[in-house]
This record gives sequence, structure tokens and C-alpha cells, in this order.
Amino acid sequence: MPIELVKPAPQFLEGYIDALHQGWSPDNVRGRAAAEEHLTRIAQDANAFLASLDDPDAMGAPVKLPDGSLVPRLPGFVRWIWDGAFCGSIGFRWQAGTSALPAHVLGHIGYSTVPWKQGRGYATRALKQLLPLARERGLDYVELTTDPANIPSQRVITGNGGVLIEEFVKAAVYGGGKSLRYRIWL
Repeated sequence: MPIELVKPAPQFLEGYIDALHQGWSPDNVRGRAAAEEHLTRIAQDANAFLASLDDPDAMGAPVKLPDGSLVPRLPGFVRWIWDGAFCGSIGFRWQAGTSALPAHVLGHIGYSTVPWKQGRGYATRALKQLLPLARERGLDYVELTTDPANIPSQRVITGNGGVLIEEFVKAAVYGGGKSLRYRIWL
């Protein structure tokens, strides 16, 4: 089935909310806590929540890391993966004028597919659709990280030209443990 990346908007919000209620989270580090925060923000002001997902000028509030510390927001945006229904999300962040990222940022792109739509190639196709948008921002490459045991995510990345550049230990703020960093040249 074809998929498209859609800008988060009111007409797609019900599917996003349903996915959060079913236990899915767009945040693979903070998981359920992030999902609950999103549900709370939507209940408080759905339009403000939707607007916060598209911030190419980094005008939003600082970002709270898993350890509770705050760091400046990077320019970025989220797109929802859509096949006629909500399938997941893919986010992109960058620093203006450079392909490099601050040390506290694990990668340029993160994605998550709802469990009931996994195994259909949606994440691979979503990443493929996002890469030209990264190129438009003037980046030479994007980096993505994944855990060594996450073979499906590794396939998504390598299926889009990703090359393993290092194995490293994540900072304690991200739970420590080994991780793999891939680079996709644009």
C-alpha cells in the first residue's frame, strides 16, 4: 500500500490519539511517559500541540532530556506516516549551517511505526521520502542511531543507503548501552 508523509493536522489527529491510547509512542527513549505527555498536551490545546511538531526555526521551548535537563531546541519537524490511516511518525532535526549535531543529539532522524503496521516497509519508505527534505536544508549527510539488537531498524537505514560508521556507548541520559551510528550521504 502506498504511504505518504503528512504534516500533523487536525484531520489526522484522531488516528494519532488512538495510537497513543493503544500503547504506541513516537519516542523510543521515553516511551509511555512521552505518549502520556502528548495526550495531556493535546487535551490542553490540540492546535498548539500540532503547531509544535513543525518548528523549522526552533522557536519552541527548550527540550527536556530523559534526565530532566533542558537543552536548546534544534530546528526540526515531525511528519506522520499515512496510508489512509495513521501508521507512525518520522522526525527530522538539524543545526543550521552544518551537518553536525550537538553531542546530546543521537541522530538527525527518528521514526516509529505503530506495531499493527510494522513489517510492511513503511518506515523504509518514510525515510526515503524524508531524505530529499534533509537535502533541501543543505545537509551533506544525516546520521541515525539504533540499538545493535534492532535488526528491523538497521534494515530501514541500510535500505536507504546507510553505512555503519561506529559502535558507541550511549550517554547515561539515554540509558547507556551500546548503539550503532549510521550515516546516509545526501
